[in-house]
Amino acid sequence: MLFINYVDRGAMPTAAHMMQADLHLNYAQMGMLMSAFFWTYTLMQVPVGWLAERYGAHRILAAGLTIWASATMFIGFAHTFAGLLVLRLLLGLGESSGFPSVAKILAAVVPTKGLGTANGIVALAYLIGPAVGTFAGGMLMAHYGWRSSFLVFGALSLLWLLPWSRVAGEVRAAVRPMTQDSPTWGMILKQPSLWGTALGLFSSNYVYYFMLNWLPSYLQTERGMSTVRMTQYATWAYVGCAVSALVAGWAIDRYISRGGSANAAYKWVMGVAHVGSVVCMLCMAQGSSTLALTGMFVFLALSGAASPGVYAMCQILAGPRASGRWVGIQNSLGNFPGIIAPWLTGVIVQTTGHFTYAFVVAAAVSLLGLIGWIVMVPPLKELTWAPAKHADAAGA
Repeated sequence: MLFINYVDRGAMPTAAHMMQADLHLNYAQMGMLMSAFFWTYTLMQVPVGWLAERYGAHRILAAGLTIWASATMFIGFAHTFAGLLVLRLLLGLGESSGFPSVAKILAAVVPTKGLGTANGIVALAYLIGPAVGTFAGGMLMAHYGWRSSFLVFGALSLLWLLPWSRVAGEVRAAVRPMTQDSPTWGMILKQPSLWGTALGLFSSNYVYYFMLNWLPSYLQTERGMSTVRMTQYATWAYVGCAVSALVAGWAIDRYISRGGSANAAYKWVMGVAHVGSVVCMLCMAQGSSTLALTGMFVFLALSGAASPGVYAMCQILAGPRASGRWVGIQNSLGNFPGIIAPWLTGVIVQTTGHFTYAFVVAAAVSLLGLIGWIVMVPPLKELTWAPAKHADAAGA
């Protein structure tokens, strides 16, 4: 499901260059369209996290995909900026169902020693999505125009509902619904570690969404690549990102199973990823074409390696009783870069005529992740949640 999520959301960045020429959109307008997805995606994370715990993650996933697949198809028919804006908002609304629901399911059925691999598999899926979407979308666009990719991706996405209907019952039986003894919103919001994971995700997402939305345009306009060559380079970079996630998740679990500390494993990976990201962004900003391409591949490999920890850390801390709402809050705050990064990058490029300062800003934001993931998050273990009725009595 998250594979499809990222294939569909990546269709517009791949088509951006053609859409601008066909619909006469400037960089600022294109940046707003990319940003609009995150207006609804970000705002709906908290409500979706509650809905997943209250009414069942299996139902919320199915409803979300139906909404976003339909929006993807209709983008293929849009001819105005206003129409595209509305459909991008609907796309964000539907795709907001993904991570809170998946986190709820994994926290309920996977033990701590397996969360690295489980999240690595999930990360492989959603990180390979941009690779498949960029390659397939680029080939479709090169032969049949940009509208073809939205029509094909949207229609194929709806097919997921068929196999999901066969396993949804198993998911419903395995995931415990919210009860009176579940942690309250107040108990969750008082945890400093929640704000640490949110800051870490904010930092990680700013750089990743900046790359996801603008990498195709950067390679074509700043580095002079054709659509086909851009598609090839970007596809292989995203493949490396996805494989890195799977390998890192497996390696972390193997380290833990041999007596290693989950805290040390996840935090070391996060630290290396964020420091390395700073270097990579500066290489892409000022380096030669070879150095810039190297920076692109290395950054996406580091981003992939950090992906299992993004959700495994909060699943460990929140446990099965609060993971849906925790991830909803974390994702809501951590996805504001989806609103900021595409729009700000568009403005920077429109004003300066190049991407240099956009990469410098991304490098600076990446440093914030060290504070969030390493300084603010305590040693990784499930937090002690007092029963809600006891907490209410104490508060009274």
